[in-house]
Amino acid sequence: MGIDYGSKRIGIALSDESGSIAFPESTIANDERTIGQIKKLVAGKNVRKIIMGDTRSTGGAENPITGEAEKFAEELRERTKLPVEPVFEAWSSIEASRHASGNDSHNDAAAAAFILQRYLDMRQAK
Repeated sequence: MGIDYGSKRIGIALSDESGSIAFPESTIANDERTIGQIKKLVAGKNVRKIIMGDTRSTGGAENPITGEAEKFAEELRERTKLPVEPVFEAWSSIEASRHASGNDSHNDAAAAAFILQRYLDMRQAK
């Protein structure tokens, strides 16, 4: 599962069973129900690992959302009992918007798919 974390919305992506292709799944509101919704997806889709975009800048500097995102990742790790691995996410939203049809909520899920695909590609390159 790939996650594009945002303070208002969270994009979700999944991969195929072989773990080679990522695709957008959904966008959910970032509120008190978020972790529960993700837990349901994790159980229903047999997710074994969560890949979450690292919100830091290309130079590695934190931004205003980094602390919030890291706290969310830790809570997700605790409540799902799954590994949550950060992956460089810079430009994922820009790439997603280039391929979207103008629907902002789809952009979040598409950004999550770019994050997850980056991870899958790096893993296969090893």
